[in-house]
Amino acid sequence: MISESQVSEYLRGLDANDARVKYGSSKALRMAAAEAPESLYPHFDLFVRQLRGANTIFRWNATWTLGHLAAADRESKIEQLLAQIAAPIAGPEMIGAANAIGALAEIALAKPHLAERIANAILKVEHAAYATPECRNVAIGHAIRALDRMYELVGRTRRVTGFVERQRDNPRPATRRKAERFLRRKTRLSKSAT
Repeated sequence: MISESQVSEYLRGLDANDARVKYGSSKALRMAAAEAPESLYPHFDLFVRQLRGANTIFRWNATWTLGHLAAADRESKIEQLLAQIAAPIAGPEMIGAANAIGALAEIALAKPHLAERIANAILKVEHAAYATPECRNVAIGHAIRALDRMYELVGRTRRVTGFVERQRDNPRPATRRKAERFLRRKTRLSKSAT
């Protein structure tokens, strides 16, 4: 469990001149949010500012941190940020999209009533525009993994399954494998449910 003094130290580290300290603190806060979201929830607005900031590393870490903080969000603040968190999925930055996709899955797991909305946002990756087609295929792989994690929470699964089935022909071998694993698991689950 992370202590208050550690949280304070990492928060101070965000203002450091040394890039290793600054970005190391940002990553440590992201990891602390995953481990103990309640300890960082009082600083929710700081991560919202980072999400809206120009610094890409802070933005990527803030995306994940906010995703983890959804588990402690009793004030429903995260719902107001969904569109902003999901925005990178449209492109052009694949790394930002991958971070958004992963964080959105965390939010869906913490707040199942948002799962359908989140799945719809993630599915937009199929028509996103990134620097290269390969970047899009990588982002699609992240989407498959995220949708797999939250599949049972999504009401209308036909769209999700259709998206994954189309990825059986994806030119990226790793993405094809993720699609095949996803579909095998869903087939086993549906057979065991009958």
